[in-house]
Amino acid sequence: MILDRFSVRDRVAIVTGAGRGIGAATALALAEAGADVVLSARTASELAQVAARVEALGRRAVVVPADLRDLDAVAALATTATTRLGRLDIVVNNVGGTFPKALLDTDAGYLEKAFHFNVTTAHELVRAAVPAMLDAGGGAVVSISSVMGRVAGRGYLAYGTAKAALAHYTRLAARDLCPAIRVNAVAVGSVRTSALELVLSDEATRARMEAGTPLGVIGDAEDVAAAVLYLASPAGRYVTGKVLEVDGGLDQPNLDLGLPDLTGAP
Repeated sequence: MILDRFSVRDRVAIVTGAGRGIGAATALALAEAGADVVLSARTASELAQVAARVEALGRRAVVVPADLRDLDAVAALATTATTRLGRLDIVVNNVGGTFPKALLDTDAGYLEKAFHFNVTTAHELVRAAVPAMLDAGGGAVVSISSVMGRVAGRGYLAYGTAKAALAHYTRLAARDLCPAIRVNAVAVGSVRTSALELVLSDEATRARMEAGTPLGVIGDAEDVAAAVLYLASPAGRYVTGKVLEVDGGLDQPNLDLGLPDLTGAP
């Protein structure tokens, strides 16, 4: 049956940024489809709650509280997967994000931090995971990119540049790692997570964002998790080097930060 292709039974996944939002929803989707999961993020209490829900689904969960800006901590997740759960098949690079800033307020250090958090961490986990995935007979990597990696909006320079780099990293890594390991990404639009909680709590702003989205709604974390499951499972076995756009149909930002023109006038 076609639904059997979405099964990842008895496989092992690492999900970063797994304490809430897209990461938590993805971890639960993979567990529901049969995977055991290594969960990592900064907040131990949030990870413990997600782990309890994974275990309630009959799967194993390993909690690794860590600041994933630390590359040694990132790389160690692959070892944790193999030593605690016996193998590694799936990597979900969900950790990332960068606060908006105007261009003139975005200094070189801020841009480099955005690249480190959104791209370098993903690469370090992939590099550490590859030997274990090969030992398991292959695997799948899915990274969470953003619509801002392909559309232009004021204030998103650091974030959008980093996410665009992650999207192209996906294409390049897929070529390097085929045919044994598939590498794909999901470019996410506006999704109801804690990162947007303050913005969406304002009814007028939420209405403008919904009106600016062709499908007329803000997405849920489960919308992204479903896409990740597709790409990570045998259902996506003929897909690599691709960026799946899960963004409600956006072709421009639906949140205007209100940054002024640079006119040169005194």
